[in-house]
Amino acid sequence: MTDRWARAEERYRQREADRRYRRDDRAWGGQNSRDTRGKTNRVVGREQDDWDDYEDDTTVIPRYTDDMDDQPPPAPAPRPRERRGTARPRVGRREAVEHDDEEPEGRRRSKTPQRSRRSSRVASRKAKERKRRRRTMWLVAGVFVLLFAGAAVFAGMKLISSLGSPEDYAAGSPGPLVVVQVHDGDASQQIASTMKERGVVASTGAFFEAAVRNSNMNSVQPGFYAIPGHIPASQAVTALLGKQARVGNLVIAEGRLLHDQYEVGSGRRTDGIYRMMAEASCIGTGPSKKCVTYEQLEAAGASVDLAALGVPAWAAQGVKDCPDRARQLEGLIAAGTLDFDPSGTPEQMLRQVVTASAKSYESTGLLQSGGETKLTPYQTLIAASLVEREAKPQDMGKVARVIVNRLRVPQMLQFDSTVNYALDRTEVQTTDADRAAETPWNTYAKIGLPATPISAPSLNALRAMENPEAGSWLYFVTVDKQGTTLFTDDYKQHQRYIQQAQASGILDSGR
Repeated sequence: MTDRWARAEERYRQREADRRYRRDDRAWGGQNSRDTRGKTNRVVGREQDDWDDYEDDTTVIPRYTDDMDDQPPPAPAPRPRERRGTARPRVGRREAVEHDDEEPEGRRRSKTPQRSRRSSRVASRKAKERKRRRRTMWLVAGVFVLLFAGAAVFAGMKLISSLGSPEDYAAGSPGPLVVVQVHDGDASQQIASTMKERGVVASTGAFFEAAVRNSNMNSVQPGFYAIPGHIPASQAVTALLGKQARVGNLVIAEGRLLHDQYEVGSGRRTDGIYRMMAEASCIGTGPSKKCVTYEQLEAAGASVDLAALGVPAWAAQGVKDCPDRARQLEGLIAAGTLDFDPSGTPEQMLRQVVTASAKSYESTGLLQSGGETKLTPYQTLIAASLVEREAKPQDMGKVARVIVNRLRVPQMLQFDSTVNYALDRTEVQTTDADRAAETPWNTYAKIGLPATPISAPSLNALRAMENPEAGSWLYFVTVDKQGTTLFTDDYKQHQRYIQQAQASGILDSGR
């Protein structure tokens, strides 16, 4: 019975396949075939449970002979294209599953790329969601870390304050003055460390706390300060900001000489750099005041140990050749603001200002100059000192060109400033006797440059000498008290300019 039902079921499946693909009616043997299909259609609509009622219902499952059972079922014909309006027969759940299993392989494969793309989009969306969640978690974690760090710092500060204030000296008699240096760029913490190292305050913490409470600390300038030792931090801050605390601060005007000069007639003294340094070196007041003297600096400046004085290599030979040791550092201390430690020796003080001046000069390109002028760096410095003494700022480039042109001829420079340099008393108009005196600096008596610079040149004068203004001038003269200077390459014209200067009284002698 079981075999028979199995064969009947197989034949039913075959018939359903034939019907599904709409075989030609002639393949079923005429009218009987159509009747059978009709019956089959009616049976298909039943539920699966009705199969138990069939024993041998040949109206639903047609009989075939055993010979037919032994033959393999015919291959299903290709399914023709369905006509519009033709309803597909309804099938039960079991037949629908079986038909899905028998769906052509091409159709099943066609769904695979769509499913793959859909799966890829879903995976990408999930990956982005996971990445966004991780980023959010990191941000939240970062916020918590910052909050925790802030809380830790706050707790640490509270703990330190609870343990007590930093060590500090008690108010009382201060110790001797101590020189401390504030470097360029130092903040309150660096200054506090210096104060502690020099014995001014008991701890860096005490000074720092006092400094942050005083807004004037922002006005402290780099330099040297004399502060009493062993004082409370608050007093140290007050002393640092005091007007008298700054020491070793030197402000040099352009054209200043190492030694004092006196004017003819009035006798007015113009302090030299050595005297200015002596005054800036003073520490303390009253009986405890200590200063280096003018004579001590002059003696130190005449030392043969040029390295100890900070003389740069490019000027060493010119300094060695100087005929007067007392003047050998002339021009090597630059105009401008300089700082030195007044607690050192005179040699150490000079070394600091000479070294700082050399760096300032070199910043203009001095070591790379001379290509057009054919002058060495030291010769350029000498010529710049002449420009400083002879010209107004607006005429420096032209005066520099006059120097270069005369040196090329060659022709004596004949500058009155070089005559005055060796005199005790100076004036604009020199005498015939002064101009006739032969000295290593008198350019009326010798061809070429003076033996050394004759003043502290400004950086503007140095730049003018490094790059002179183009021109053929050989002569110039200041014709009035307003400083008007006229230039020419014609000597006769120059004589007329001199007469104009004499008429204005600019060349009158005080002797």
